[in-house]
Amino acid sequence: MHASLFFLAMASTITPATQHASPQRMSDAVRVLASDAFEGRAPGTKGEQMTIAWLVEQLKSLGLEPGGPGGSWTQPVPLVRTQIGSATMQIEKPSTTTALVQERDIYVSTLKPVDSVAITKAPMVFVGYGVTAPERGWDDFKNVDLHGKVAIFLVNDPDFEATAGDDAFGKFGGRRMTFYGRWTYKYEEAARRGAIGALIIHNTAGAGYGWETVTAPHGENYDIVQRGENARVPLQGWLSNEAANRLFASAGLDLDKLRVEARSTKFKPVALNNLTFSASLAVSHSSVASQNVLAKITGAKRPDEVVMYGAHWDAYGRETAVPYAIRPGANDDGLGVAGLLEIARAFKAAPRPERTVVFGFWSAEERGLLGSETYATNPVFPVAKTVANITLDILQTAGPARDVMLVGQGQNDLEQSLAAAASRQGRTVTPEALPERGLFYRADHFSLAKRGVPTLLFMAISGAPDLIDGGRAKGNTWLQAYMACYHQACDSWSSDWDLRGAAADVDLALDVGRGLATSSRWPKWSADSEFTAIRARSRGIQ
Repeated sequence: MHASLFFLAMASTITPATQHASPQRMSDAVRVLASDAFEGRAPGTKGEQMTIAWLVEQLKSLGLEPGGPGGSWTQPVPLVRTQIGSATMQIEKPSTTTALVQERDIYVSTLKPVDSVAITKAPMVFVGYGVTAPERGWDDFKNVDLHGKVAIFLVNDPDFEATAGDDAFGKFGGRRMTFYGRWTYKYEEAARRGAIGALIIHNTAGAGYGWETVTAPHGENYDIVQRGENARVPLQGWLSNEAANRLFASAGLDLDKLRVEARSTKFKPVALNNLTFSASLAVSHSSVASQNVLAKITGAKRPDEVVMYGAHWDAYGRETAVPYAIRPGANDDGLGVAGLLEIARAFKAAPRPERTVVFGFWSAEERGLLGSETYATNPVFPVAKTVANITLDILQTAGPARDVMLVGQGQNDLEQSLAAAASRQGRTVTPEALPERGLFYRADHFSLAKRGVPTLLFMAISGAPDLIDGGRAKGNTWLQAYMACYHQACDSWSSDWDLRGAAADVDLALDVGRGLATSSRWPKWSADSEFTAIRARSRGIQ
């Protein structure tokens, strides 16, 4: 048999008898969303206006009902946007001053809607991983006062690099990142403790992405408005690994040795004696009126029970450092949006489901899950009645695969539903190969998960797919090439995409959600999941 015919025959063995998602329609949708006309779909821009109008038009044409508050298609997402302008930062010793260059040595931004950030000769304190986890017997802070100080953190969890014999070994899931490893947790912990600055030491393995991804926003940031006065640290950011090594050496400290010490329960914060940090940042800020888009198909028997699908419509917009360059977010997450439209089409073509099916297209995911967080804080459909959330955020574009990647193995029993759906396609489920990236805490489903709603995330950067044509090796080639474009201008639509694998994954999401929408089943969190008790409380289960 000719090789191409062989691979086509193999591909047919993993395609369900009825394929609902169309690779061509998905490609066509992304080509529109990732076009220059949409300007990278940043919140509060002309690109957002075009995106919202296009989405509503598509949903109306499919025959869906508006799912927003008061029978509207949208839910307001009020945001504040901040942008760092001129910035000078320096490390001072009694006899010398060393400048830190933004985006080379250090990367900072702020979520405070202020005109400037000024820090003068602030003491610096190394706080290890900066974790307080009483349930795991872990406290990095030991009651050290951080008021008026700059806290310096290691990225990821205390057991990320731990070996047998270290106190941290196995306490935080090994290589699988927990929420304690996320940069958002570290910044929030610094703010809670009164720090005026929080800097995380970057390394690619621990962060899950390179320095170019850290600096991609170029000093721009977004937040939900009306946070508490002390909810955000005035200056937050990252130190490059090289700059951090130089900084600690100038304080007479060995950073590599401290990394090891930070894996012990006996670790105590270490002051960088004789060193202070100063910064002067110009900040512009503005209010941004953004929107989530919500659509629904009302259930025929139990309309108050909701199965929710989600994807984020936003990307990074125009490049601020390079004139006219656009970061179009074709795969992240134009392709997820396209997949949700295919799922909506399939539901409308079938008999009305027993439960209501809701489609959420979220704003400002790239700015910290802000659209989905706004929804979860002010849900249109009560979380206690939300059966599950299924989220699409980055799908692979390299063709049919023998498997599908599972993010967050062991969290809830939706993974059994996924395995059954994959089996019906002649495929298998592969646990994420890169759990240290903490992807379970980095997509919009997490806003619902932390309110107790069981979730399932489809995110292709969680590992290399086992491709029908080329196996895991070729899948890894695709993954590495995509990661080089992650959050960059080259995440663009291509006529060379092979979306048969992506469409098959969309069909898996459809299959799992349809099983919930046409039954009375309530999926459950695992007994040891951090969300089990939250779900029980929200549903009034003793």
